Amino acid sequence: MIIDCHGHYTTAPKALERWRELQIEGLSDPARTPAAASLKISDDELRESIELNQLAKMNERGIDLTVFSPRASFMAHHIGGFETSAAWSAICNELIARVVGLFPDRFIGAAMLPQSPGVDPATCLPELDRCINEHGFVAVNLSPDPSGGHWTSPPLSDRHWYPVYERLVAHDIPAMIHVSTSCNACFHTTGSHYLNADTTAFMQCLTSDLFKDFPTLRFVIPHGGGAVPYHWGRFRGLAQEMKKPLLSEHLLKNIFFDTCVYHQPGINLLTEVMPVDNVLFASEMIGAVRGIDPETGFAFDDTRRYIDAAPGLTAADRSQIFEGNARRVYPRLDAALRARASATLASGL
Repeated sequence: MIIDCHGHYTTAPKALERWRELQIEGLSDPARTPAAASLKISDDELRESIELNQLAKMNERGIDLTVFSPRASFMAHHIGGFETSAAWSAICNELIARVVGLFPDRFIGAAMLPQSPGVDPATCLPELDRCINEHGFVAVNLSPDPSGGHWTSPPLSDRHWYPVYERLVAHDIPAMIHVSTSCNACFHTTGSHYLNADTTAFMQCLTSDLFKDFPTLRFVIPHGGGAVPYHWGRFRGLAQEMKKPLLSEHLLKNIFFDTCVYHQPGINLLTEVMPVDNVLFASEMIGAVRGIDPETGFAFDDTRRYIDAAPGLTAADRSQIFEGNARRVYPRLDAALRARASATLASGL
């Protein structure tokens, strides 16, 4: 089985974007604030948005299941306050739940949290609980920078974040560390802000003892970990200078990296530097890089091709990256797949 742990609903019907525009207009003119019930998207519209896009590419590339979450750049936690984010998160998560309901064998949900700059992260817990308990989601996306590129929040190691961590541990779910749109002109959203955040999150964990307080907490750092694999010697050296344990003990029991790296040498580096047990297959398709690579003639985000071609991987390694690691890091995903298999077996008896 091939599990893509990093998918976003980037092809949602335009009605969602129009609703968001009205919500933003309502910040200056409350009379224009839309009600949640005013968003009208039919099941047929949802099917079309998925079947012609993500599902078509999954079938083409042999991807069986995608962990699916709201569009990362649309999270935009910096817009408005908590009430704005809470309404927007609930609507986006509801659409994910509907997509999963329409395609239960191909998608499973991950939640967007209603984060807001300067607001206690504990305010996210009701939506987190709702998505896990009512929708059967298996993970959340957690932004270390709700300010949109200005980095006004404490580091991930700070007790500011502990209410969220306590709930993640209680539900036994991982968090993908994923920022949203940059409103800082210095940082291009997908070309630098995302990758900066990946690297920064790792370093915040390295300089702390976070996982002593939360030994079962799991973070998935996307986009191949940003600069982490490329500068692994730097991080090992810094940890040594700080008198931290070896990174295999200090971080790699809790931090994992996905394969959203869009060329063969990058995947080769990732899989050579990082232990196989810490690499999860992902494509972020349809996402930041959608074109055809003129050097190969294939889509940049066809990441399965790179895993298949990585010279240092055995068949067992590929199985771990494609399926085994995701089932271990996302236990609720594993439980859902086991329940599905049991139901299929029972129906055949």
